Amino acid sequence: MNVMRFVIPIAAWALNSIPTANGAETSVIKIAFPTDRAQINAEQKYPLAYEVTLGPGGNHFHVWVDDKRGPGIRDLNGTYLLPGLSPGEHVITLRIMDRRHSPTGVEKSIRLTAK
Repeated sequence: MNVMRFVIPIAAWALNSIPTANGAETSVIKIAFPTDRAQINAEQKYPLAYEVTLGPGGNHFHVWVDDKRGPGIRDLNGTYLLPGLSPGEHVITLRIMDRRHSPTGVEKSIRLTAK
């Protein structure tokens, strides 16, 4: 049995499976709920429904509530429980991070008003 007969096709398949710059998935963050500029009840916890595609260099993401960073999240489709917010304007931001916890530059923010 000629081993090379199997190695060459497998190597060719593997090379074709490596993402290229043109075919690489791009980073995307979608926030389904709450919507931007929504009004919510102050001090009540709310689920943040999201869908994230990490893209090149992305390893996980964090949720910021105003200037406070939450834990790293690796579940790319789900909900994150926002803490009860004090009355006033707040900014919720999702930021994609690399393995060293540095931002990749991809983020999505919404503004909420707690009343």
